[in-house]
Amino acid sequence: MRVGVVVIGRNEGERLRRCLGSLRHDSGPVVYVDSGSTDGSVSLARALGCDVVELDLTTPFTAARARNAGRARLREIDPALDAIQVVDGDCELNPDWLLRATETLRAEPRTAVVWGRRRERDPERSVYNLLCDLEWDTPVGIATWFGGDALIRASAYDSVNGYDPAVIAGEEPDLAWRLRQRGWVIRRIDAEMTLHDADMTRLSQWWRRAERAGHAHIDMASRHGLGVTPYSPIGVIKNIMWSIGVPAFLIASAVIWSPWVLLGFGIYDLLMLKVTIGARRAGRSWHHALVLGVFTVLAKWPESIGYARWALRRLTRREATIIEYKRPGPSGPARSEPMSSDAR
Repeated sequence: MRVGVVVIGRNEGERLRRCLGSLRHDSGPVVYVDSGSTDGSVSLARALGCDVVELDLTTPFTAARARNAGRARLREIDPALDAIQVVDGDCELNPDWLLRATETLRAEPRTAVVWGRRRERDPERSVYNLLCDLEWDTPVGIATWFGGDALIRASAYDSVNGYDPAVIAGEEPDLAWRLRQRGWVIRRIDAEMTLHDADMTRLSQWWRRAERAGHAHIDMASRHGLGVTPYSPIGVIKNIMWSIGVPAFLIASAVIWSPWVLLGFGIYDLLMLKVTIGARRAGRSWHHALVLGVFTVLAKWPESIGYARWALRRLTRREATIIEYKRPGPSGPARSEPMSSDAR
């Protein structure tokens, strides 16, 4: 199969160098789409032999918009491409991935998207990195959604006009939903795909990322309702109940009746225990299950803030802007070794 690669990034620094370096022997034409970087990412990508697209600074950046711009450029370079590998600029592609993924697309004509195991580069560095690694560990088989890295059949991508550029978070589940509505299949295979560098070491970063997840959740629920999972109105309602409804009820009851009512906050301990036991039964270690239990419950508050951000944006009719949680990537030495000719 003829495959082109779209890499998107914004101030990824050394992470981008590692990403582009991982494509040297495993890709066709490579397009790097930059969203207003100020760290020399554009010069680095050009020096490494990539075709570069710089997004117009006057229009709000979104990952969806960037990937669509990359696809448009690939169409100009090679209109006959069979598939597009999308990669985030903070990820490195596994050397064997494209072979495994293209084999799946060949064997499964109705499969639109193939994705595999994305792993975190340094999950032991912080509990927040570990949470990312656990998030990427999804079941193998037919899926309802996919993540930022995936191999997408070009004809399927074009049949739904690609990503929705107005979606600032959750653009992949949105695309997956529209593809499935057309009868296409999303498939998660048992193969190593990418190595991701979340570089999350602070609670504030995790909180911001959880806000983004909440924004994606309610946005997808408003667009597709019960037709898309795990983004459903029921999930939004449950989160609001746990983050706002239960605390408000307990505090009001304590004021009206007795301070002893505040002991009811112990229900959150029971909720953490329930999630932990569920993760353990799913095969997680006790350590990983406990981490999931604690942070799944804690995430309900920043996710609800994400709901509020979404609602405020809708009420004020403001344009969507990306919700960033990462720090700019570290700068590396200014090497300019180009990619090999078979990667261009």
